Amino acid sequence: MQGSFLLGYTMHPPIEYILFDLDNTLYSARWGLEQEVSRRVNDYIAAYLNMSREEAWAFRKERITAGKYGTTLEWLRAEMGFPDSELAGYFACLHPEDEADNLVPDPGLRPFLLSLASLGISMGILTNSVLEHAQRILNKLGVADIFPIIFDMWKNDLKGKPDAGMYRQVLKELGVEAPSCLLVDDVPFYIEGFCAIGGTGVYLDEDDNHPEFPGLRIRKLEELCSLCWPDGAPLLPPMDNR
Repeated sequence: MQGSFLLGYTMHPPIEYILFDLDNTLYSARWGLEQEVSRRVNDYIAAYLNMSREEAWAFRKERITAGKYGTTLEWLRAEMGFPDSELAGYFACLHPEDEADNLVPDPGLRPFLLSLASLGISMGILTNSVLEHAQRILNKLGVADIFPIIFDMWKNDLKGKPDAGMYRQVLKELGVEAPSCLLVDDVPFYIEGFCAIGGTGVYLDEDDNHPEFPGLRIRKLEELCSLCWPDGAPLLPPMDNR
């Protein structure tokens, strides 16, 4: 069953649960954290495959695109024989302890999320990173206590977005039907995958990179209100730092 993907869709049944992506979603992409992660991934691949950085970047991009992999790790495990014994070192390289030191929390994020919670909306995190990274970022943003559950790569058996089986397992654990669960993410590929299994997806396109996107698209998180409550969105606090 196809999910909520076309513009102009009215939320029915109403949204019961919102799954938020973490990086470039709960904070602005303009902080550059994901760019640094990508740089560290390329450095790791270059060392692991004995290539130059430029060769590693091109090879990684070509293979992930060809295989339609959601994560670099998925490609490494499927095609390069990447052993589980290297996982801890891989994730530690990607997410050093000081990775969030320069991230400044948006003062409007916490009241915005608390307002959603006060209206009966349950929320969780669905990320293609690991728990250690997610906790570090959420603590820095001052919103860790708002999210009782984090679906990370460890919890999802190393399966990342947009894996259909992983999406279904997450919904099963939440006890939520797909149409009643909203995924907010900054990657169109992940939104499309969630909608393909019947979920409701919203693409956060902060810099208007894909105005042609055929589905539900917002520029700021607070625009979710008009989607979840089309008959009259509640007044929620503005967010200033996006």
